[in-house]
Amino acid sequence: MNLAENIREGLRSINANLLRTILTALIVAIGITSLVGILTAIDGIQSSVTDSLSDLGVNTFDIYSKRNRRGRRGGVSEKAQPPLKLKQALRFIDNYRYPAEVSLSTYITGTAEIKRGSEKTNPSVRVFGANEHHVALEGMDIEKGRNFSSVEIQYGSNVVIIGPDVYKALYKDNEEVINSEISVLGGKYKVIGLLVERGEVGGGSPDNTVIMPVLSASRLSSRRVLRYSMTVGIKNVQDLDYAMGEATGLMRKIRRDELGKPNSFEIAKSESLAEQLAKVTGAMKMGGFGIGFITLLGASIALMNIMMVSVTERTREVGVRKALGATPKRIRQQFLIEAIVVCLLGGIAGVFMGIGVGNLMAQALDIDGFVVPWMWIFIGLVVCVVVGLISGYLPANKAARLDPIESLRFE
Repeated sequence: MNLAENIREGLRSINANLLRTILTALIVAIGITSLVGILTAIDGIQSSVTDSLSDLGVNTFDIYSKRNRRGRRGGVSEKAQPPLKLKQALRFIDNYRYPAEVSLSTYITGTAEIKRGSEKTNPSVRVFGANEHHVALEGMDIEKGRNFSSVEIQYGSNVVIIGPDVYKALYKDNEEVINSEISVLGGKYKVIGLLVERGEVGGGSPDNTVIMPVLSASRLSSRRVLRYSMTVGIKNVQDLDYAMGEATGLMRKIRRDELGKPNSFEIAKSESLAEQLAKVTGAMKMGGFGIGFITLLGASIALMNIMMVSVTERTREVGVRKALGATPKRIRQQFLIEAIVVCLLGGIAGVFMGIGVGNLMAQALDIDGFVVPWMWIFIGLVVCVVVGLISGYLPANKAARLDPIESLRFE
């Protein structure tokens, strides 16, 4: 008997016991469904969160004032560094040559009370000063109206963009907000934009904010020093380190940092968000793989038991084959092929069910898109072959070692 004949004989044996084959394959299919389904759902979640993180600044880095810490470090007192000034930030924006968008912003207060006529908000509104790139680089979208123009930023016009929570507190339903006037920290400002609602992000809601041009913000801070920060957004994440190097060199020149001395400012990339996501999804994938592995382990034991029963039922058949010249190698090969085919049938069905279940789980979590995890499909089918080999080896080895005379006498 050659290999092709063995494969045909294995398929005939499977077809002869079709119900048992279907039930066995179904056990394997459930295991593969749990494996592929969970991992598909995790891939869908990861893809959605990665897209969200790209809006929140995964391809960005921040430049801000150094936090002065009291006390000694390494036996030497740390030198207090002056905060980043507006003129320095504007000079950086004018001279930074790497192709990028630079957002400039400053935090004014988090306890502002915004007024409009007789209406007013709670004294918990956060007020920021920013340039025209701030909204986009912070992952915010404008629902109505428009962003700041370069002229408004340049001259510090009295215009603002407000969050949806501010709108709900000051305006009635469907009331026109664009070009209306509100009072912010004692000054009158025209509303030119309304932000899209985003909800709670990082412990604070961007919905309860008022954003004004950065020069307008600087005029409100005559009694205290504002801390300015910049966010630099680039298109290619692979160039992030190079862009940061260019920014560091330019900022050191602007801040007049001495050669060999540490930076008088902080520069940090937002990639840590992506790294944290990778750690979380990695742990989730390990957990999903573990659940799938346990299910497949049960399936392999069930398959081994059924193959043992099949060998016992076909003892006489094995004796006939050996009497006709079949070697133990060919007998072993035949039963291994049967086990692998059963596992592959279950695996293919499990892959399709797993993709469907995984995407349904992702959609139940309000995650859009349809994910086809090709890597996990390949791994799932490889696992099926391995399970078939492991589950079928002992029964196949038992069949190969049967004595042909005793087998022929078996009833």
